[in-house]
Amino acid sequence: MYRFNSDYLEGAHPNILDRLVKTNYEQTPGYGLDPICDSAKEKIRAACGAPNAKVYFLVGGTQTNYAVLDSILRRYEGVLAAETGHVAVHEAGAIEYSGHKVLTVPGKDGKVDAERARAYLEGFYADGSWQHMVRPGAVYISHPSEYGTLYSKEELAALRALCDEYGMRLFLDGARLGYALASEGSDLTLTDIASLCDVFYIGGTKVGALFGEAVVFTNPELGDAFFTEIKQHGALLAKGRMLGIQFDELFTDNLYVRIADHAVKIAMRIKRELTAKGYQFYNDSYTNQQFLILSKEKLDSLEGKVALDDWGPYGDGMRLVRITTSWATGEQAVDTLLSLL
Repeated sequence: MYRFNSDYLEGAHPNILDRLVKTNYEQTPGYGLDPICDSAKEKIRAACGAPNAKVYFLVGGTQTNYAVLDSILRRYEGVLAAETGHVAVHEAGAIEYSGHKVLTVPGKDGKVDAERARAYLEGFYADGSWQHMVRPGAVYISHPSEYGTLYSKEELAALRALCDEYGMRLFLDGARLGYALASEGSDLTLTDIASLCDVFYIGGTKVGALFGEAVVFTNPELGDAFFTEIKQHGALLAKGRMLGIQFDELFTDNLYVRIADHAVKIAMRIKRELTAKGYQFYNDSYTNQQFLILSKEKLDSLEGKVALDDWGPYGDGMRLVRITTSWATGEQAVDTLLSLL
C-alpha cells in the first residue's frame, strides 16, 4: 500500500545514510560540540546570509517549538498564533505545559494575517485590565502553513513591522521549510526569512533527514543560553553529531531544496491531473500538501490501497482529505493514486 498521509514516513536520503555509515567509528565530542556540527552550522549561516546567527540542533518539531518559545517569552507572556497553528492544535498543550498560553487569532488561509493580529493587539491594550491578562510576547507562524499555504515577503515584512511596534518576537516554524523554498508560489528566500524573523528553524525530519531540526537565532539579543535551555527541556542529544551529519549533507550542493523540489513537482502533478478530472480542492496550495474534497464512499474505496489523511467532514457526505508527498515519493505511487481516483 502506498502512503500519502504524511511526509516523514520514509527513512533518510541515501547521502545521509552513507555519511552515517562512513563516520560510524569516528570519535567526536558529544552534545553537538564537534567539527561536523560546526561545519553544518557554517553551511546554514552561509545559506541564510547570516554569518553571526546562532545555530542549534534538536531532534523534533514539538520539542523545538516548546524550547524556543519558552526561551524567548517572558514568564508572563503568551504567543500569538493562528487558531489552526500547530502549537495551538497538534502539540498536546506543550506550550501551555511550559507556562505560556497560546493566544489564537482567526487564520487567513491558515496564516496569521498582520491586520487581524493588529486588531487583537489593539483590543488587548484597549482593555483597562490588560495587566491582569496574558501579554502577547511573540508571534508564531509556520511556513508553509498547516494548510499548505505560503507567506509572501510582503506578508512576513508586515508581521515584522507589527512585532517591532509592539515589542514582540517573530518565530517561524519551518518543519516543512524545504517545500516552501522549492515552491513556485513563494517569493520568500532563506535570506529573507533570516532577515525578518528573530528566530526560525529549518526542518529536517520531514525533508530528508532521519530526524532533526536546525534552530537559527538571528536576533543578537536571543539564543545566548539556548544550549543550557535545550538541556533543561530534556532535548539535548548526547550523540549530537548524528544531527550535524544530517544537516551537513542537506546543506551540501543545495540538496535540501533539490529533494524538496521533487516532492513539490509531484504534488503539482497530482493537483493538475485531478483538477482535469473534475475534482475539487479545498484551497490553492503550491506545496507538497494538497487538500482534496472526496465523498466518504470514494475515500472508503481507497482503504487498503492508498493511505490518505482524513481531516474530517466537509459538507453533506464529503470529507476533507490531505494528500502529502515527500522527497522520496515515487512515480509508481502517484500513478497508482491517480488511477484509483
